[in-house]
Amino acid sequence: MSDGKNLSVEEKRELLKKLMKEKAAKAAASQAATSAPASGFSEDKSIYTQFEKFPEVQTLVAQFQTLQMLQVDNPYFRVNEGIVKDKTRIGGRELISFSSYNYIGLSGDPRVSQAAKDAIDKYGTSVSASRIATGERPIHKELEQEIASLLGVEDSIVLVSGHATNVTVIGHLMRAGKDLILYDSLSHNSIIEGCVLSGARRIAFPHENWEELDRILTEMRGDYERVLIVIEGVYSMDGDIANLPKFIEIKKKHHALLMVDEAHSMGVIGPNGLGIRDYYGVNGNEVDLWMATFSKSFASCGGYIAGKKVLIDYLKYNTPGFVYSVGISPANAGAALAAAKIMKTEPWRALKCQENAKLFLKLAKEKGLNTGPSKDSAVIPVITGNSAHALILADALFKEGINVQPILYPAVPDNEARLRFFITSDHTEEEIIFTVNKVDEHLTRIRKEMADVTFPKSMIG
Repeated sequence: MSDGKNLSVEEKRELLKKLMKEKAAKAAASQAATSAPASGFSEDKSIYTQFEKFPEVQTLVAQFQTLQMLQVDNPYFRVNEGIVKDKTRIGGRELISFSSYNYIGLSGDPRVSQAAKDAIDKYGTSVSASRIATGERPIHKELEQEIASLLGVEDSIVLVSGHATNVTVIGHLMRAGKDLILYDSLSHNSIIEGCVLSGARRIAFPHENWEELDRILTEMRGDYERVLIVIEGVYSMDGDIANLPKFIEIKKKHHALLMVDEAHSMGVIGPNGLGIRDYYGVNGNEVDLWMATFSKSFASCGGYIAGKKVLIDYLKYNTPGFVYSVGISPANAGAALAAAKIMKTEPWRALKCQENAKLFLKLAKEKGLNTGPSKDSAVIPVITGNSAHALILADALFKEGINVQPILYPAVPDNEARLRFFITSDHTEEEIIFTVNKVDEHLTRIRKEMADVTFPKSMIG
């Protein structure tokens, strides 16, 4: 069979359609063969010890085969060979990068790097214990006080992972059989995993639909003790910002707790770059649990919860992901602390990031690109409406010297497949103009040449 390299556009499209139909049929047959019968488990118990026969593993293999059929390189796990700001180096090539969370350019900033090195020199590469045991270091409390100061609240607690922060805190604070968690339908995986772990009743309300949240609480609040509402400052797939004042109003009305995940908003939005509290000008004490990760604007790794001291004290002595985990490393604490101080004294970084994002969004809209509801944030999707098109577009841009990640089904519905651009304060006007022009050029071509090529859901679900 031809590899497709010397085929015309029409012949290539027909070959892809034929191959993908064949692969979808094989995947469906394989799935049926390994599925348990309606009456119970398979009689052949050996299939439960062979990873290659796990349906989810077979799905992944099918995805790799689909990449080959589409004649695109695997866009995941590419090795970035240095500090990633507006540029990156992959395979010896320099590319414009839109795949990094280094929103305000502090990862690689000499002051942040030096702070990490100084912390290692003073405290070593690990604190070598849970903080409740012998892992506590002065730099931990310095960082926690700085975080509390940024948010205008009493105290904070820092943990070794942003994902684990949501999982362990939500999972521990809320209780099975007594409590209710209401979370936005577009919430991050870490929030959902925390809800599942807690065992509490959980309900996803329609994205940003505070009216429906109010209706649910009016109907159900009386059936539960603690009620937790979880939203995000900036939603990482669409780049839109939560209507925080409305959620504060609803949480007060129904005597609920409110948690805000600021992974993609802290350090980026607001007149001072201090997150959604700064964006709306609200008092930090009006939110019960502030959460964010250190892996974005803080140029480090880890996460925090900030709020009232009585809550933080409780979490420090009881939260499994803190009590039974090693403390955040000196290097990570040092880097995050330095970044937090710079964030507070150099708001121009966030303002530059905002300016660059507005330019990208303006140019994209002028080209007729679908950028969804993104507004005032550094996350801008370009929605292709087809997973195959998103993959092919990302590959074409990579060849042009632009690194951006495709987001495919099932991470998003297939008709909402997209490329997700993270804008930074380091991007130049020339880089943004070049990128938007190339996106428009290649997406127009792909939609014309590959109109009928789609990703069968049986292969990627």
